[in-house]
Amino acid sequence: MLLDLSLEEITEYALNLGLPKFRGKQIFDALYKAKTLDEISNLSKDIKEKIKDDYPNWEIVKLLESKDGTKKMALKLLDGSLVESVLLSYKYGNTVCVSTQVGCRMGCKFCASTIGGLKRNLSAGEILLQVLLYNKILGGTEKERKVTNVVLMGCGEPLDNYENVTKFLKLVSSENGLNISERNISLSTCGLVEKIKKLADDGFKVTLTISLHAPNDEIRKKIMPVANAYKIKDILSACDYYFEKTGRRVIFEYALIENVNSSEENIKELGKLLKGRSCLVNFIPLNSIKEQNLIGVSRKRAYFLSSLLEKEGVNSTVRRTMGEDIEGACGQLRNKLGGAT
Repeated sequence: MLLDLSLEEITEYALNLGLPKFRGKQIFDALYKAKTLDEISNLSKDIKEKIKDDYPNWEIVKLLESKDGTKKMALKLLDGSLVESVLLSYKYGNTVCVSTQVGCRMGCKFCASTIGGLKRNLSAGEILLQVLLYNKILGGTEKERKVTNVVLMGCGEPLDNYENVTKFLKLVSSENGLNISERNISLSTCGLVEKIKKLADDGFKVTLTISLHAPNDEIRKKIMPVANAYKIKDILSACDYYFEKTGRRVIFEYALIENVNSSEENIKELGKLLKGRSCLVNFIPLNSIKEQNLIGVSRKRAYFLSSLLEKEGVNSTVRRTMGEDIEGACGQLRNKLGGAT
C-alpha cells in the first residue's frame, strides 16, 4: 500500500510506472490529505488507473462523538477488517489514539481489545491512515496539521507489531509528512522486555508507557497473562535501559480495580517498587466492559490513592476519563462496532 512508503519511495514508485518525478509528490500530497482517488483532481484517469491497486481504500463506518467532545472512528479497511481510533481534544491540542493491530493476543482481563484474540497486524500505512483521517476531519493538511499528539494505545500491543509500528513512527515524524515530533508520541506496552530494549537501541525517543497495573507479579498474573512471560523486575530493568539511552521519563499506567490492586497496601508496595526512578504513575479508575466482572474504584478513591503514592515519593496523576459514553475510553476499543449510535 502506498501509505506504507516514504516520499522518496513513492517518487521511485512513480518513476517505475513511467511517470515524471513530480507525479510522485502529487500522489504523496493526496495521501497525506487523506483524499480518495476520486477526490484527486490533479491526476488523470490513466494515472489513477495505474495506481488504483496500490492506493489505500477505506470506509468510515461510524464516527461517534461523546458529550465531552471525544470522537471515535470505526474504520473498515480493504480486507474488511475493522479498527477503532479516538480523537481527544485538549486545551493544548488534539491527540489521536491509534490502533496497531486488529484485535490483540495479550489477553488482559480488563481490556475489550483482546476479546476474540488477534486477527492480524496493521501495516505502517494503516496506522498512519487513522491519524491522517482525523487531521482531515479537523480541517488540517500535512503542512498545517491539526493533530498535535499521537498515542499508540488503541487496539493491539504495539511492540508485538514492532516492524510496522516503528516504520509508522518514522513516517509520522518525517519532515516531509506530518512532522509530529517523537516527543509528542506515546507508545503503550504490556512490557515486552526485548522489544523495549530494541526500541531504545534503534534510536527511537517516544514516551514509553508501561501497562503495569499491579505492584507485584502475583497480582499481575491474575489480570495480565503476559506477566507469566515477563517479571516486573525485568520490565523495570528494561525501562531503566530505555531511560539511560533516551533520557525520557517512563510512564506507568495503573488501572485501579476494586478488590484486586487498589488497597492502601498495594499502593504502598507500588511506591517501594518505583521510588527513586524518573517516572510518573498514571492512575486510571477502570473503565468497565460488559464481558468482564471487574469494577473500577471511584474517582475520589483514585485521588486518595494518588496522594498516598505521592507520600511514598513517587509522582502520580489521575487520568481524566474521556469518551466513556461511546466506549472510547481506555480499554474499551474493539475490532468490531461498539458504542452508542
